[in-house]
Amino acid sequence: MGHPTIYPTGVTVYNPDKAWNGFTILSAPELGALLINMNGAEIRLWKDVQGFPNKLFPGGHVMGSTGTRDPKYALQDQLDVIQVDWDGNIVWKFDQAEFVEDPGSEPRWVARQHHDFQREGSPVGYYAPGLEPKTASGNSLILSHKDVKCPFISDKPILDDVIYEVNWDGEIVWEWLCSDHVEEMGFTEAALNAMCRDPNFRGGSLIEEAPGVGDWMHMNSMSALGPNKWFDAGDSRFHPDNIIVDGRETNIICIIDKKTGRIVWQIGPDYDTSAELKALGWIVGQHHAHMIPAGLPGAGNILVFDNGGWAGYGNPNPGAPKGVKTAQRDYSRVLEIDPVTLKIVWQYTPREAGFLVPLDASRFYSPFISSAQRLPNGNTLICEGSDGRIFEVTAEHELVWEYLCPYKGKVALPMNWVYRAYRAPYDWAPQAGPQEETPIKTVDVSTFRMPGAAPLGPQSTVTVAGTKGYHGGAGHCVGTTD
Repeated sequence: MGHPTIYPTGVTVYNPDKAWNGFTILSAPELGALLINMNGAEIRLWKDVQGFPNKLFPGGHVMGSTGTRDPKYALQDQLDVIQVDWDGNIVWKFDQAEFVEDPGSEPRWVARQHHDFQREGSPVGYYAPGLEPKTASGNSLILSHKDVKCPFISDKPILDDVIYEVNWDGEIVWEWLCSDHVEEMGFTEAALNAMCRDPNFRGGSLIEEAPGVGDWMHMNSMSALGPNKWFDAGDSRFHPDNIIVDGRETNIICIIDKKTGRIVWQIGPDYDTSAELKALGWIVGQHHAHMIPAGLPGAGNILVFDNGGWAGYGNPNPGAPKGVKTAQRDYSRVLEIDPVTLKIVWQYTPREAGFLVPLDASRFYSPFISSAQRLPNGNTLICEGSDGRIFEVTAEHELVWEYLCPYKGKVALPMNWVYRAYRAPYDWAPQAGPQEETPIKTVDVSTFRMPGAAPLGPQSTVTVAGTKGYHGGAGHCVGTTD
């Protein structure tokens, strides 16, 4: 599917009456944490506060990082996790996970954080009534990296995912290592063989400069479940302290028992092992799987951006001759799933977006990064990350807000990508003052032209005799799908 080289940026659609109005925070590629209002006005840029992701907290505070380790020596490792106030002052910091000595850099302690973190008070890091993140106290859950050896996975060096719980003083008080639980995950013999040969062996970034490591699981989201109806009804799998994670390279979403560390709920790595999973369909390369927090429409269901793309281990096939990245799909889905029945409660796919499936399904497609957030009015904020597109749809799939990031990266990813985006209430950033909400009507692209390229007028249109209607005679191709 081709894409235009010239396109509008900023907010292109906005219906104030149907949108859930507030601020949106995103990570502008290689610039920092960017806060915009509903009309796309840039309210605040916390320059060089990198976001993996960036999150806005009450009082105008932001969490992020001061930067990334040199990609020659590490894969997506953040130096630290910081919380800054409205003026950019660091009010909290964690970097005491590992002491590193990267050539060309001063030896130092680093967090090795990647992809996610959560502050106590808010299970998922976005607004839900009565579940606000603490800003002057509380523990934090931090998703990080650790280098390990795990012969069950492979004889090659493994880049593992580790979750730390860190108190306000920066002390690690709880730890969970992913590779300790690989035997619980239900991989087939074919998948284990493929993983042994190639545990997603890669360098430190997309420019592949770092020494090779097997990024076998590649977790990209991690959050507590928080209060929920399933636990209240007696299902201990959904204890509020339990943690849900997803592994992009394995197509797995699972819930970890906080007390025992064991996996107590899981879908994937295969989606053809039960009638329920077959009806759900293959989830591939997913991001931002989390339980919708209490107080929001759909509370207790699992919301996930099902990227598509390529992921998984198994039997070799023509698209994956080594048995690595065996599941492939060239469009994305946003799914809301009942975790007990595994039924899809709500979805946004190319069909709901109004595209012709399968001919142009790839018009809704982000094969990496991306996210989805449930809003208090029942709308869903979706970050189609690889295109730098953030948009809001109603429960009936109506587009009521759309933003295209105007900034492009220049180093590893020369694209206007946005890793993840969050909508927050206006009163979380009172320093910004009152905001105007000016509607932006959807442009009719069938008549819109750049200056000097007006569409045909009535006087310029002629009808050739005998051509009215469609004729499939000689020289015509009827019903082609090529």
